[in-house]
Amino acid sequence: LVWLFWKTLLMNSLPFRATQYACALLKYLLRNKAARKELVKKIHILESNMSAGRKLFRLGNTVSAIDATKRTLHLSDPMLRFCLTVANLNRALYFICDNALWVRSIGLLPDLNKDRWSLHASRYYFVSLVMNLTRDVYKIYNIMERRARDKRFQQKTNEHLNDNRDVACVLVPKLNAFLLLLCESLRANPAVLLDTVKNLCDLFIPMDKLGIYRTNAGVVGFCGLMSSLLGILSVLKPSLRIKP
Repeated sequence: LVWLFWKTLLMNSLPFRATQYACALLKYLLRNKAARKELVKKIHILESNMSAGRKLFRLGNTVSAIDATKRTLHLSDPMLRFCLTVANLNRALYFICDNALWVRSIGLLPDLNKDRWSLHASRYYFVSLVMNLTRDVYKIYNIMERRARDKRFQQKTNEHLNDNRDVACVLVPKLNAFLLLLCESLRANPAVLLDTVKNLCDLFIPMDKLGIYRTNAGVVGFCGLMSSLLGILSVLKPSLRIKP
């Protein structure tokens, strides 16, 4: 029952997120069009409403993140235990900051320093994403390692290199074999691929806010939109949700 509740909440919040970042992307694309000034204003209002709606849906996510932290403490794999526990802990801290900012926005904490708390939220979000990406790389490495030991794959690799002997002579054969192994591993595990792409897209958002890698509102909007659509896909199709 609890899982169904959070799944419903997630599905309610993800469309808000997708709409918010779609509005940010549209605003960027229409920024220099004088004839679209009124439309840009309406898009901005919609974006603000979607952001406020997301914050309302995320009020209970701190408890969910803390609960996830407790569960990951019992994982048998030490690397996964470390990455996911740190990721979930930082995610919980991010939601605490986010909730505090929402409380400020409705006038209950008017003295709260918005810029400082927003900066803290971005830092926690960034660390959470980095740890999730580390988990993704670790899982990809393990998948590739298992795949490389498979005799059928070894035969396929040899055939591929023999069929592309000229390419193998120009390039480093080991690199060619590595790329084949990577592609085959990701194709056989779409959930890991989806989670990796989603986390990479999300990473641009806090990196831009923290000044680690400056982009623009268009890139942030596009990455946020892509991440949201991939998130919705993983909820609609549970087989595409990475475990653990």
